[in-house]
Amino acid sequence: MSKEFLKDEKKAKLLWWTEQGVEPFGRRFEKEDIGTILTKKEGIVSTAGRIMTMRRHGKAAFADLSDWTGKVQIYCKKDILGDMMWERFRNLDIGDIIGVSGELFLTHTGQLTILVKDFSLLSKILRTMPEKWHGLRDVEIRYRKRYLDLMMNREVQKIFLMRAKTLSCMRRYLDEKGFLEVETPMMHPIAGGAEAKPFVTRHHALGINLFLRIAPELYLKRLLVGGLEKVYEINRSFRNEGISTLHNPEFTMLEAYLAYGDCEAMMDLTEEMLVAIADEVCGGTMKYGGKEISLARPWKRIEWEECWKMLGVENWRDLSLVKKRLATEGIEADVGEGLFDLLDLLFKRKMEKDLVEPTFLVGFPTEISPLAKNRVGDSSITERFELYIGGMEVANAYSELNDPIDQKERFQQEVAVSANHEKSLDEEYIEALEFAMPPAGGLGIGIDRLMMLLTGSASIRDVLLFPQLKPKP
Repeated sequence: MSKEFLKDEKKAKLLWWTEQGVEPFGRRFEKEDIGTILTKKEGIVSTAGRIMTMRRHGKAAFADLSDWTGKVQIYCKKDILGDMMWERFRNLDIGDIIGVSGELFLTHTGQLTILVKDFSLLSKILRTMPEKWHGLRDVEIRYRKRYLDLMMNREVQKIFLMRAKTLSCMRRYLDEKGFLEVETPMMHPIAGGAEAKPFVTRHHALGINLFLRIAPELYLKRLLVGGLEKVYEINRSFRNEGISTLHNPEFTMLEAYLAYGDCEAMMDLTEEMLVAIADEVCGGTMKYGGKEISLARPWKRIEWEECWKMLGVENWRDLSLVKKRLATEGIEADVGEGLFDLLDLLFKRKMEKDLVEPTFLVGFPTEISPLAKNRVGDSSITERFELYIGGMEVANAYSELNDPIDQKERFQQEVAVSANHEKSLDEEYIEALEFAMPPAGGLGIGIDRLMMLLTGSASIRDVLLFPQLKPKP
């Protein structure tokens, strides 16, 4: 092992352990979780973890040992360990990972403690631990070296344990409703399923370009054609776009499809599922700016048409009125931006942040909903909703368009006006629809944003173990 990167004192410490005949990077150790030990009052226990603090008092010492389930105090005495083991204990450092066995007792202050009878060095730290209270204030360090963030901050660990619990709860809810979890490709021959700029990769054996998945939608609906009537996928998707507190180029979504359902069915499912998840994961509440959000059902609904009237635009299709309203609000926009881009800008600046309580925005125009079924008697509006909680979009759903003729025409129109030169018509999906897809409801939920609400996090990077960051300068 090369020791060139080690400081002199670390080299000396590593050499000392080797000369003691101890392997500094140990092997298997049968341990009991510290969280389980903390439920006991007495008995012989064996556990392992990282030394977080050390308090030496002559021929005795206290230390805090931590694993992912909790932290326990350990107590070592020279007259119990013996001269050799005591000397070894004195040469342990904060950050070392050790295994201990001993007897539980309560200190005079009532703190549960392990009286150590034996211990083993399992992994020697070769760096210096961050200072507990000040070492990880730099968010760049926290995100780039997440292992240090997790090591030093139990609240950060809690966020990711909550994330795992959320996904488990989501799966259990859908499984109990009869949905089947499936997997679909992450590399697509055609960039489709949503309007976004894709990541492009090259498959050398096939001699073709492939696109990292923007969304799994078109593959999941092929399964409806094949007769799988209730399917879902908790998927990783990719969009080659900007990074912000709400956006990461790699993100996690739930997409679920219900044959013989519709937009209303998915609205009911969304309400019920998110309330169930919040009840189990965080006691029934979500947070926004430190304030609790009521999830009492039924959730509020706002029609797309009414949204713009609330924003002072009587006719949202009148581009001049929209521009006038933007100017009145002092919102600058690019001259070449189209109607829907300007509407989106107005909405984000003046309304989105105020949709704190769960709110469904329903009835989107056909032009921006190419995969949604039209409302009965109105071909200009689709059966679609977006769900907003805490001032951000969390979910998107609609009654799925299952008419292959209409779908092909919409795809052709979308490709013709798209600014994304990678966009092309998915003929294989159209062919699948021609074999008849049942009427269905489809739902997509952004898991990362949902986790922001469940954990009260201000940035999407706080709920991603390894968020994408700009290269170091």
